[in-house]
Parts: sequence; C-alpha cells; structure tokens
Amino acid sequence: MAKVAFIGMGVMGGPMAGHLAAAGHAVTVFNRSEDKAGAWTARHGGTSAPTPAAAAEGADAVFTCVGADHDLEEVTLGRDGAFGVMRAGTLFVDHTTVSPHIARRLADEGRERDLLVVDGPVSGGQAGAENGTLSIMCGGTREAVERARPLMEAYSSRIVHVGEAGAGQTAKMCNQIAIAGVVQGVAESLRFAQAAGLDTAKVFDAISAGAAGSWQMQNRWATMARDEFDFGFAVDWMRKDLGLALEEARRNGATLPVTALVDQFYAEVQQMGGGRQDTSSIVRRLGR
Repeated sequence: MAKVAFIGMGVMGGPMAGHLAAAGHAVTVFNRSEDKAGAWTARHGGTSAPTPAAAAEGADAVFTCVGADHDLEEVTLGRDGAFGVMRAGTLFVDHTTVSPHIARRLADEGRERDLLVVDGPVSGGQAGAENGTLSIMCGGTREAVERARPLMEAYSSRIVHVGEAGAGQTAKMCNQIAIAGVVQGVAESLRFAQAAGLDTAKVFDAISAGAAGSWQMQNRWATMARDEFDFGFAVDWMRKDLGLALEEARRNGATLPVTALVDQFYAEVQQMGGGRQDTSSIVRRLGR
C-alpha cells in the first residue's frame, strides 16, 4: 500500500481519492476550500493538509485534479507547491484537463527533479469517477505510466498509454472534439422528433440500438426531453476544453469547423444562464 497525496476534491477528484482510500492506501488530501477536504476525510478517513506541499511531503505518489492550467501550475510549482518537497523517484499523476504545454512543462520540471510524471486526463464524468469506471489517456514515459497503473486501476476501467508527455492531454482533446458534434446531433434529432409530433421515447427505442446510438443518446436523450440539466459535465468546463482544442488546432494546423461552431453554441447557452448545466443543455438553444 502506498502513501498518496491527492490535490483537488471536486466532483472528480473526491471520488477518485475515495477509491484509493478504499483500496487501502494512506491518503492525504488538499483542497483550496477546506470544507471539501474536511467532508472528504469525514467520509473516507485519511488526513487533510493545509497546503499542496504539506500533502505531498513524504508521499510515494501525488495526484492532482484541479481546474485549469493556472490552477495546476499553482499547486505544483507555485508557493507551497507540491514539486518543491517531492523526493526523487516520486510519482506524479495529473488528471486535470489542461493544455499539452503545461503537461510538457511539468514533465520537464519532473525530469530535472527525478520525478515520474504522467499527464492522465480522464473521460467518464462524475458517474465514472464515483463508480470507478473512468477511461484514462496517459502521456509520459513507459516507466511512469506502468508505475501509476496499479494505483489508477482503483478508479478506472481502461488505461491507455497514448505517447510521450502531453499526448494524454492531446488525446483528451480528441475526446471532447468527438463529443461536441455528437451531443449537437442528438439535440437536433430530439427537437426534430418533437416538432414532428412523435413520441420521443418510442423514437429512442427505434434508433438508439442502431448506427445512431451513442453514449450521449443513451444517457442524455430522456433528460433532454424532460429539460433536466442540473447534473453532469458543466458547459463552462466544456467551453474550457473546446478552447484548448481550438488553440492546439491553430498550432498544429488541424481544421475543426464543427467544434468551433458547437463552441459558439455553448457560448449562447452560457448567455442563457446555463454555464453550470450539463453539456446536453445545448438543446435549449433549439426552440421547441
């Protein structure tokens, strides 16, 4: 069993850290809002620390799942950051969805400090984190990924080593690009069925098991039909992710016309007050 630090007790990090604790690892957590860290320790045991450095000191492995590039930089390289106290040979795994740039920077910093660094963004949402069925796309050296694998298996059902540092983050962009078009297609299909006066439940039964079927259709068709959006992956976070993908596309020359269009649709949802709603709320901008 390992001594583990987990930084970031949000809807994803909290459950992941919980699975590590349930697997028998000694887990110390840090969160900027202390109430979340306290709630986590009350439920799972372990300890909470006042700073990222205090959480990471003496740990065999340090995990992060925070908000964006600047948050990740702060908890790793900033004042009281984890990297300042991590001893040589310590494993570092970041599960935040961030830019390949910061992932490669942390890998370079880690190499100078003799750390094993993995960028491991996840797919599967809050339900996947809670159920321990996340898919993890990993960038880093083979040694680092294989060292991390037994720990990550506590909360995942699939772990793929995609390539070198930053490759995990780039693969996550592929994931979000693919989702963007699908969720818009499901929304349009639903509104078309409603406009035609069809029973949407029967339409779902008719098309969901065929070529039109997808995770989005299976999990969001019915809630879209009921105008239920107060759950799941927030529009604000999707726009952050799509922004990263569009920025990277400008750098590597990829063309993402559908992604750019859907990103603007999500901007409209934000203007409608739906920033914290699930990404399926994109259907709100399509009149009934």
